Amino acid sequence: MKRLILLRHAKSSWDDPVERDFDRPLNAKGKRAAETMGRHMREEGVTFDAAIASPAIRVVETLQYVGKGYGKPIDPLWDRRAYLASNVTLLDIVHEASDDGDALLLSGHNSGLEDLVLLLVPDTKGDTLREAVEEKFPTCSLAEMEFDADSWADIRPAAGTLLRFVRPRDLAEDLGPDLP
Repeated sequence: MKRLILLRHAKSSWDDPVERDFDRPLNAKGKRAAETMGRHMREEGVTFDAAIASPAIRVVETLQYVGKGYGKPIDPLWDRRAYLASNVTLLDIVHEASDDGDALLLSGHNSGLEDLVLLLVPDTKGDTLREAVEEKFPTCSLAEMEFDADSWADIRPAAGTLLRFVRPRDLAEDLGPDLP
């Protein structure tokens, strides 16, 4: 069995004058959400053997704050291909992961992460978790899938089971969308 955990970067700051999108940092709400998600992961026993992440600043900072809440640093393999990647590119990255571990954390951006869940989990009537992902995969959300596979290279479309989908607003009301 293989478990794939997807974590979207937390809310970034559009107020920070950076030259490149790649360099956008988190805003205060994003930092709180990431630390809260890390605590949730620890409390729920979400573990992983390895991590791969986009090297964009907002992902780097997300993993720092998630690690703070989780209680230990997350030291991913930084993969430039994961920056704003499509679901197909993300699946290529998963296929190339080392089979030394059975649980992989992949952190990056939307729409690639959302589309990857929708590609890997079959569209089954009444699957409320998948329906929630299809509705929106907000910043700092976490999706965990399980596959009956011995190798990451064997992960195929519509072969996964979505075990959990958690949004920051599910953990703390003030981490939900800003209301007018």
